[in-house]
This record gives sequence, structure tokens and C-alpha cells, in this order.
Amino acid sequence: MERVCNFLKKDEEFIENVYESKSIDTDLLLRWSKLLEYDFFRLYSSHLILYAPPSAVKKDAKKSDKIPYFRKNIYTQEIKNFILKRIQSGEMNQTEIIREYSIPKSTLHRWLQKNTDTNV
Repeated sequence: MERVCNFLKKDEEFIENVYESKSIDTDLLLRWSKLLEYDFFRLYSSHLILYAPPSAVKKDAKKSDKIPYFRKNIYTQEIKNFILKRIQSGEMNQTEIIREYSIPKSTLHRWLQKNTDTNV
């Protein structure tokens, strides 16, 4: 507890309140991530990638210069394992995965290829 208090520059009462709180400020969460050497933000980004509703972006729509556009999605190893497990268990087929999670076909095939290469 002393180490946590020193690192966060807070008293024990504050730390106890954080343990019991329903939410936490992102700056404080970043400091906890550094202290515990665990990326808590990855949990949230993984959740957004898997469960966010599909975007209703039209292909021919003009892109705004004010909002950044990322061409590539970033998939964590946990997400890849989750998707591959669903295919291997027969829960979903490749077409369903591509449609449900909006994963490009080539990306999914690359994951499957790497997975079979490591299991051989």
C-alpha cells in the first residue's frame, strides 16, 4: 500500500476509494497501468473492436479533414485468439466472422495461416 501511495502521490483513503469506485479517471488509470505494468486500456479497446456496432459509413462519402481516418485496424493477440477459437470450435464459419466483426477476408486468412504454421 505504501508503494502505491508513493507512486500515485495519494493517501490510503484515496486508494481505498479507487478500489471501491465504479469508474476511474483515464489519467489515473494510466498511472495504475504503469505501476502494475498492465495495459488496462487494451481491455477497453479490445471490447470496442469486438462489440462496437458496424459503422454506417458510405464508401463514396467525402472524408472529413478534421477527423483522423485509420486505414488499418489494430487487433490484439487476445482478439485474434478469440476469433480463431470461434472458427476452430465450429461456433462460426469464416464468412460469419467476416460479416459479424468486419474483419477483412485477407486478414482472417493470414491469421488462419499463421495459426496452422505454429501448430505444425
